[in-house]
Amino acid sequence: MSNSRKMKIFLLLLLFLCEAQSRATSRPNFIVLIADDLGIGDPGCYGNKTLRTPSLDALAKGGVKLTQHLAASPLCTPSRASLMTGRYSIRSGIASRSRVGVFLFSASSGGLPSSEITFAKLLKTQGYATALIGKWHLGIHCHSKTDFCHHPLNHGFDYFHGLPVTNLRDCKPGQGTVFTSAIRLLVFIPLQVIAIALLTLAVLKWLGLCHVPPAVFFCLVFLAALILASLLCFLHYFRPLNCFLFRNYDITQQPLSYDNLTQRLTEDASQFIRRNAERPFLLVMSYLQVHTALFASKDFAGKSQHGIYGDAVEEMDWSVGQIMNVLEELSLANDTLIYFTSDQGAHVEEVSSRGEVHGGSNGIYKGGKANNWEGGIRVPGLLRWPGVLQAGLEIHEPTSNMDIFPTVVKLAGSPLPEDRIIDGRDLMPLLLGKRQRSEHEFLFHYCNFYLNAVRWHPPNSTVFPKQKINKV
Repeated sequence: MSNSRKMKIFLLLLLFLCEAQSRATSRPNFIVLIADDLGIGDPGCYGNKTLRTPSLDALAKGGVKLTQHLAASPLCTPSRASLMTGRYSIRSGIASRSRVGVFLFSASSGGLPSSEITFAKLLKTQGYATALIGKWHLGIHCHSKTDFCHHPLNHGFDYFHGLPVTNLRDCKPGQGTVFTSAIRLLVFIPLQVIAIALLTLAVLKWLGLCHVPPAVFFCLVFLAALILASLLCFLHYFRPLNCFLFRNYDITQQPLSYDNLTQRLTEDASQFIRRNAERPFLLVMSYLQVHTALFASKDFAGKSQHGIYGDAVEEMDWSVGQIMNVLEELSLANDTLIYFTSDQGAHVEEVSSRGEVHGGSNGIYKGGKANNWEGGIRVPGLLRWPGVLQAGLEIHEPTSNMDIFPTVVKLAGSPLPEDRIIDGRDLMPLLLGKRQRSEHEFLFHYCNFYLNAVRWHPPNSTVFPKQKINKV
């Protein structure tokens, strides 16, 4: 090879590196895609051979795949709080001392505190247009139905269209209820006790062993009727009071309809990108799928090999593809960093009222949603930024969904907050090959309020990072 040809090749490589470096230091757009309860064994790029996920596979092929990506919590609310703030949810008080670790009612007074700083808040100060479309699940109100202190618009988002709480079986008629245990404890058991008491008193009175005033029978019957009436009111009013769609501060659909829901939200996301094509933007697309109640539009229903769960996964993958297509159409693909993940592992114990198992695959990993075994916290992690991130790269170092906070904030040109601890680490040195090891020596995993697991990655060790499960 002649010296002149070598020089040309060298100059071309130098030009490519300079362009990549300049784009890496420029301010990209950001699209954060969050699946709900998607297992690491569900996408094709993580080994699934029967679910069709061509869009996620394309993200992996054209970008970086994280194989040791971990959710900060195995439950929706605390995991999303950590992702938004880059901090363990226990630092912000999003950690329950009771068994229920998420918000179930729109009237819940808790939520992400106003003092917390989301990456949306910081990007907004840098001139970014910001939107959250889909599921929020980090609270709405503090003291009244008009203060909206926990609302997305008070946490840095200019635009919100979606579900303020979460998708539940109770939101979709015919899909059963998530309150089975509570109904058994608060309704069925008291009714059984009242029935036994009525029968016992009636027998004792008939045998003449004791005198039972009629008022006693009336009170017991009235109490039973009151319990039944309370149950019927709860089941009747839960859906309209908790399952509705917001557009900014206004309710647009109450109760929400699942008809073409993913398609409607995807179209809104596409319109947001089009409206802001000439300025930097942040879009958080937070899917309701594949949390139960499961749903899919007519275009996808019955098309997969895994029933309604597979249909929902494939429709969500279609939505990812639509967003990628809009970026290509507007010539924004090379100026946009896309991040895809799930808020925690797949639910492997979810059974419908008909006895159908409604849950995904966590691959080879034990456990699932709501526990800190590997299947509950290891999640997909895909990043694509053409021309900056190496296509087809796989990183096997431990990373966290909290890492997206400092990564996005630094790329947007904003300094990190100095008045609080940020637990996430900037991913760019790892993604660009400037570092070979994760900056996380320890990753802590909480079950609600309680420390449940610790992952240790010794700084000078070449061994595989380990996880220790402690009984609490």
